[in-house]
Amino acid sequence: MKSLILPFTFLMVYPMMVTLKIREVLAGGDGKAQFIAQVVNFALVPFLAYGAAMFFFPGRPAMVLGLLLAGLVPTSGMTISWTGFAGGKVPVAIKMTVIGLTLGSLATPFYVRGLLGEAISVDVMDVMRQIGLIVFLPMAAGYATQRFLVARYGQQAFAKRIGPRFPALSTLGVLGIVLIALALKAKTIAQAPGELALILLPLSLLYAANYLISTVLGRWLLPRGEAIAMVYGTVMRNLSIALAVAMNAFGQAGSDAALVVALAYIVQVQSAAWYVKLTDRVFGLPSAVAPAAAAQPASVAPVAEAVSGR
Repeated sequence: MKSLILPFTFLMVYPMMVTLKIREVLAGGDGKAQFIAQVVNFALVPFLAYGAAMFFFPGRPAMVLGLLLAGLVPTSGMTISWTGFAGGKVPVAIKMTVIGLTLGSLATPFYVRGLLGEAISVDVMDVMRQIGLIVFLPMAAGYATQRFLVARYGQQAFAKRIGPRFPALSTLGVLGIVLIALALKAKTIAQAPGELALILLPLSLLYAANYLISTVLGRWLLPRGEAIAMVYGTVMRNLSIALAVAMNAFGQAGSDAALVVALAYIVQVQSAAWYVKLTDRVFGLPSAVAPAAAAQPASVAPVAEAVSGR
């Protein structure tokens, strides 16, 4: 099964890159939201993850690595999709996704080396090489594919008909990687099922703290649409990339760390769905929404746009 890690990794990352709107990074007007998001993503969350991991997993550096990786690579297609569901500004979320993914991929080996270098052998250049294979090669190939498809079929056909097909392929890759991660730890899980609860507790606390910090900052400093994008741009982690890095770059320690990252999917997806229901209570109704329309489901338009920009 280990031989399938790299193929499933490429299957997981490449389709996501095909629909990523990299050109959105050049758009302006939301610099404050982008700055706040990256401060939370790189000055707060990694250290919250590290502190929680050291408290709950003393003397277990591989588990610490797993929680740290779960907090190190921000934003994914989920950032864009959930921002759309919650009625936030999708273009802001798209830009956060590109910036966060790029910065997180570059910063990860240095964070791991700085925080865990004494407990886990970290070859920064090897990890960077793996990230190049896992993130930047698929990103380049995905962008080239996107431009080819747009040139051949047109932007509208790509956004409405072709692009939405790619996330399903990415999901297959995610499921394959999660299957491998759990299979490699099957004996451990069978012998100590309580280990899962021990892992889910710090994960839940980390996500709760992240939601709280991002919500307070969003309400205090940003307009509604940008605040929602900022929350999802900081709380949604790119667990696919984190899982791929763990499985490909850190050997046996990465195998143990992958179990933590795999379980983070449970907390992340469910918490995102709950937060959508709370959005209007936390940030208020959109100013353009009439009271009679407030009880209606969110428009599918931003969601369709979010999926096409995943």
